[in-house]
Amino acid sequence: MGWLGGIGWPELLIILAVVLLVVGGRRLPEAGRALGQAIRGFKQAVQGNSRDDGETAQPQDDHE
Repeated sequence: MGWLGGIGWPELLIILAVVLLVVGGRRLPEAGRALGQAIRGFKQAVQGNSRDDGETAQPQDDHE
């Protein structure tokens, strides 16, 4: 069993053909880019990485 849980080339081709029909050829690169950014953001959130050089956002209290 591979990394896709037993999905072979014929199944991947069918899935890609359906995605192409649903999304359309012109918007496919845009959809792929959005999916990549979403996966990257999820991965960073899970690992706790941020673009603030390791700083995490602290809640601010304005009740002084």
